[in-house]
Amino acid sequence: MAQAEQVAHPLAPVYDKNSKVLILGTMPSPASRKAGFYYMHPQNRFWKVICTILNEPLPDTIEEKRDLLLRRGIALWDTLASCEIEGAADAAIKFPVPNDFGPILETASLRAVFTTGKKAYQLYTKHCAETCGIPALLLPSSSPANCAVKFDALCDAYGAILPYLDAPKEREE
Repeated sequence: MAQAEQVAHPLAPVYDKNSKVLILGTMPSPASRKAGFYYMHPQNRFWKVICTILNEPLPDTIEEKRDLLLRRGIALWDTLASCEIEGAADAAIKFPVPNDFGPILETASLRAVFTTGKKAYQLYTKHCAETCGIPALLLPSSSPANCAVKFDALCDAYGAILPYLDAPKEREE
């Protein structure tokens, strides 16, 4: 069993002035912290789901992942700035400290906030929603621990972000 440790969020948020949707997790997993980017556990289905619903090729590098998000109007971050946690177990989170969403809210043109999983939703609703002024919409976790939700069901659920994004531009012939 993993030992509880105090973790400070090490990753910068991904966003720009064109971001329309903010997707929030709780805290980067140990694999994501080690890799230096979001949803980097090899069995996490986040990137595969996002690429499927956006009809985009799966990016290989962190730069390609960041570019995909920004090009498609998606901001990505986490609800917490720090907490005590055992491994990647959201259920074990103690002493949560929320992130400051001010810079994102001042820069981006957010239309919606989504959370990946119940714990992120609970933490955002309790600590952030009032300050941010945007209620969160709950998405299922893409974590390998949430294997009860099949891939097609994840894609259906994550499709809820699409109406908030700008339609992709048609290619000029």
